[in-house]
Amino acid sequence: MTIRHRHELDGLRRAGALVSGILAAMRERAVAGAVSRDLDAHGAELMRKAGARSAPALTYGFPGATCISINAVAAHGIPDDAALRDGDLVNIDVSAELDGYFADTGASFVVGGASPAQQRLLEAAREARDAAIAQLRAGELINGIGRTVETVAARRGFRVIRNLGSHGVGRALHEAPGTIPGHYEPRDTRRLREGMVITVEPFLATHCDRAREAADGWSMVCPRGVAAQFEHTVVVTRGEPIIVT
Repeated sequence: MTIRHRHELDGLRRAGALVSGILAAMRERAVAGAVSRDLDAHGAELMRKAGARSAPALTYGFPGATCISINAVAAHGIPDDAALRDGDLVNIDVSAELDGYFADTGASFVVGGASPAQQRLLEAAREARDAAIAQLRAGELINGIGRTVETVAARRGFRVIRNLGSHGVGRALHEAPGTIPGHYEPRDTRRLREGMVITVEPFLATHCDRAREAADGWSMVCPRGVAAQFEHTVVVTRGEPIIVT
């Protein structure tokens, strides 16, 4: 989506505020003993009350309102009857459609308290997201996102999962400009445009640079190690980008 009118930005901001609030509410309930299916049901109810719809369920028939990925599952985890335990590394990804606008956000965290190694991974993934967003400007190459993410990951001693990345969003969950790699791709000559709506969501991992699809057909799993992701929906401008989540 490319924002051309104020009412479009307002609609996107409302969708962004909704998914951000749902993520925060689910995160608050994600304590030891909580069941991921129950967390997802809470997110689904908050969407229903707001008149919104789950974007992955609406778009792809995903078997949950949100994606809840635990430990070796890096992304697209299906909420189930598993109870969270202290020390679990969890990612919650919330995307929804509200009044025709789609917004997408996500965050990783550790149930209870993070170990020093887990904390380093979380901090690196968050830094990669924020650094990539900070350099967004209309006219710049899209591959600057992956370059920035890869630079942060290398400096912090982590890997980038190369088959998970950012994407266009706004009027659909996934739209133009298509997939945006989380690693530097020199052959990608696409440029950011003013008003373009994208996600920025780096996936950093300890021992994995490619996730594998699990037998359930949805979950993306690290064969070794664990990963963390942080995500915002962003509007590109000629100056500072607008974060709507």
